[in-house]
Amino acid sequence: MIANDPYDQTYNVFFNSQRANERLQSVPLHKLAHYDLADLETLLKALRQKIKLTVEFVGFTGERWPKSQKLIQRKRVPLE
Repeated sequence: MIANDPYDQTYNVFFNSQRANERLQSVPLHKLAHYDLADLETLLKALRQKIKLTVEFVGFTGERWPKSQKLIQRKRVPLE
């Protein structure tokens, strides 16, 4: 999961996992202090070529990627 933190102007990266009938576990992995959406788009493109995990976005409601103009997050999730 990648969470947008507009107050601190950072992107926070978490690894979420959940087994059947157990609670969600969220492990913070990294904080990206370089707050640039175009750079995040480039980083994610490279990352998706290396790993095959689902990436969930929080805090990007209504925002679009600068290069591809695709919508990042359609509607708010309960965590927002």
